[in-house]
Amino acid sequence: MIPESAASSPVPETGVPTELFCLKRIRERLRQNSTETEPQEGRRAAVAMILLGSPLAQELLFIRRAEYQNDPWSGDVAFPGGGIEEHDRDSRAAAERETREEIGLSLPPETYLGALGSISGAYLPVSISAHLYQLPELPPLRLNHEVVKTFSVPLSVLLDPERNQPRRFEYRGKDRTHPTLNLDGYCARILWGISYRLLQKFFVSLGIERLL
Repeated sequence: MIPESAASSPVPETGVPTELFCLKRIRERLRQNSTETEPQEGRRAAVAMILLGSPLAQELLFIRRAEYQNDPWSGDVAFPGGGIEEHDRDSRAAAERETREEIGLSLPPETYLGALGSISGAYLPVSISAHLYQLPELPPLRLNHEVVKTFSVPLSVLLDPERNQPRRFEYRGKDRTHPTLNLDGYCARILWGISYRLLQKFFVSLGIERLL
């Protein structure tokens, strides 16, 4: 069983220079580091990682998925997104379509920062492409049946070493140990799995290697 978040101590100073979160710098780092290729085989999906704030990125938007039996991501904390469909032009188009469908948020071209790249599932045969966007603030949202909650978390909280800890829990019938992020104060569930790995990939792309 995937654990819920537990109470944590106040957020410490991260020691990360704020200029690392400059949107112009983020766009340039994504351009320099991108090795994005469109996955061609197997199950494919795409997500939108949406930064809030300007001219410095200050928070990152998350969703909590609705709980459905036999859904491997049931109730998980994640980023807006879903499967790439045949009519989608590419993974970016899929991420933007899924974001509109799930939370009623349109992402026009001027909000796009760049491609983060793709990762493969550790236990499920899926390849997930991530794309970065920026909004100065979040407009009113309209959630569909797949999402029960949206929330944003300051980047300083996401980098808090006391919140980033390995945990042991049961998943798909086996005891496993995974890096996790305690989201106490923002969501009752922890961040782990593919979404945690995408978050780590984002920070590494900025030259920050603070997570587990």
